[in-house]
Amino acid sequence: MASLDRRQFLLGSVATLAAGSAAGAQTSKLLSRRPGYGAAATLWDLQADPRLGEAISTYCTQIVPVLELKWPMLRPDPHTFAFERADAILDFARQNGLTMRGHTLAWYHDIPDWTKQIKETKAAERAFVDHISTVVAYYKDKLTSWDVVNEPIPDNPRKITDRRDCYWSSMLGQRWIPLAFRTAAAADPFVKLAINEYDIESAKDSFIAKRAAYRNLIQELLDQGVPLHAVGLQSHLHAELEIDKDGLAAFVAEVRSWGLEVLVTELDVDDQKLSGDPAQRDTIVAKRVDDLLTAITASGPLNSILSWGISDRYSWINGTFKRPDKQPNRPLPLDGNFQPKPLMDVISKFTKAT
Repeated sequence: MASLDRRQFLLGSVATLAAGSAAGAQTSKLLSRRPGYGAAATLWDLQADPRLGEAISTYCTQIVPVLELKWPMLRPDPHTFAFERADAILDFARQNGLTMRGHTLAWYHDIPDWTKQIKETKAAERAFVDHISTVVAYYKDKLTSWDVVNEPIPDNPRKITDRRDCYWSSMLGQRWIPLAFRTAAAADPFVKLAINEYDIESAKDSFIAKRAAYRNLIQELLDQGVPLHAVGLQSHLHAELEIDKDGLAAFVAEVRSWGLEVLVTELDVDDQKLSGDPAQRDTIVAKRVDDLLTAITASGPLNSILSWGISDRYSWINGTFKRPDKQPNRPLPLDGNFQPKPLMDVISKFTKAT
């Protein structure tokens, strides 16, 4: 099938989905969008289940693609940029009055096999720069922000200067991080550029060490004049771990004092280690998120909260972290039948639903 035909097929599917979303909105008049709230979704899930599009268009003001802007899907080979699937999500966003943000331009984890065949530094740099330049320029004036560098800190840093080892660091050294930001800014001087990281919210030693290393990297980038505008807190929370409210609030306040915005980019809560019935677990999950958002907003408002999915039915957590009792995790604001849970009440509280 030719590229144009693929694009027409994808856009046709999304047009049908948008019509379903509009119909769903008419039957949900008592619900309103949560300003600044958004959710991640894949095109596959949007096309397969109209309820997902209806939920996002009902509750959200923004959307982010889970997979469609990552290297493997966007770059099947060195000579191809396959924008059709991400474009289809962007069209869904526009048809439903949503904005879209980009995820992600540079990540240690998810790169296509063809990049790993590049063994020469200059060639690796050309591929890296060409990818970021082309993608950001293609979406210039279309997206609100980009996760430029994703998860640059190792899980158990021994010192604050530790950075995650990856293909890009092996080829380009640690300059791959500032290079990504400078390349993105050159392609679109007006889009908001963010760095993004997880597991910094609790008082567990490894989380405190990671938070310190993240802070050090952010400060280092700013000292180098790197065009960094926002700090992403993924917030993949662990339900059994309490939020380090004082430590997180201090981190956020300091980052804001440097002129940076703070974004919650991938919110969900893994409850695999919680006992109790679903209602009890839902209460704890909501409390963790309430504590998280209370700490973040102690020094100022939070204008963007994105959950990594909106319904438990389409959460990566249920495919990755199995509960011992075989029951599904309940990590997101809506349950598997798209009914709101206490977590949605917390999101409404911090987004001032109208």
